[in-house]
Amino acid sequence: MTYAIQTEGLVKKFGAVTALAGVDLAVAPGRVLGLLGPNGAGKTTAVRVLTTLLRPDGGQARVCGYDVVREADRVRASIGLTGQYAAVDGDLTGYENLLLVARLLEMRRPAARKRATRLLELFGLAEAGRRPVREYSGGMRRRLDLAVSLITRPQVLFLDEPTTGLDPRSRQDAWRVVQELISQGVTVLLTTQYLDEADRLADEIAVIDNGRVIASGTPEELKAKVGGQTLEVRPTKRSDRTACAALIAEIVGAQPTRRGDDQGVLSVTVEDPGAMTAVVKALDRRQIPVTELALRLASLDEVFMALTGHTTGEKE
Repeated sequence: MTYAIQTEGLVKKFGAVTALAGVDLAVAPGRVLGLLGPNGAGKTTAVRVLTTLLRPDGGQARVCGYDVVREADRVRASIGLTGQYAAVDGDLTGYENLLLVARLLEMRRPAARKRATRLLELFGLAEAGRRPVREYSGGMRRRLDLAVSLITRPQVLFLDEPTTGLDPRSRQDAWRVVQELISQGVTVLLTTQYLDEADRLADEIAVIDNGRVIASGTPEELKAKVGGQTLEVRPTKRSDRTACAALIAEIVGAQPTRRGDDQGVLSVTVEDPGAMTAVVKALDRRQIPVTELALRLASLDEVFMALTGHTTGEKE
């Protein structure tokens, strides 16, 4: 099988620091790989090697079938890249930014104009296209940055934390655009610290820590690896929280943790699905009303914590 992205034993060092310590990845055409890891794990270094911005110190990497070292020009002609920060010119309009990049990529002027206009429409920027980018919101700048990476209709798109710093609505807009590209058969490698983003967009996930891939699989497969399910209960009355927690601990055999903005949800991992029925009956007997009661699989946040021992934003 020919992979859109494939690495074998990829190594990159910066002096005494090993950023990549033998990374193996394989992404089939038209699929989305979510590359997850804490700050400093090696995610961005991997992206920079795969997009020919860095030369690897060991191993092999191919993108669209081309070697990233020996055939770097062909790799660049086949990919798009959106980095962690919007790389657009604030003094130019959105249309001028797109036109400039298209002309630098040697597109003929009529084709460049047509492509710039089409991308502004696709990203919901048609009305703002003639305004200076310095007047754009953060979400609009990010959408324009994504548009720039698609000037050449890439086969593979690298998105390095594309929605970091965006408000919820802007994140939703960016997700919509990415999903549109996925539906068109574009292969995507996505790095993100938002695990709900990976859960929503990625077909497969690779978790990288200390420069190594420590787990990989579909989101469902990774959740299953953690084992068990999570029981969540929110007592209606604040005064019932302590009694409810004691009841759950008695039935499940583990002390629940508190989460949520008001620490009102009691959460505990259970191995026996029947524990939920037992909890419901006990709550009814003791007349403790609840506003939430659910049994779910582990979240990607919980998977990540179990695999790495820390959250996506932490560095060892």
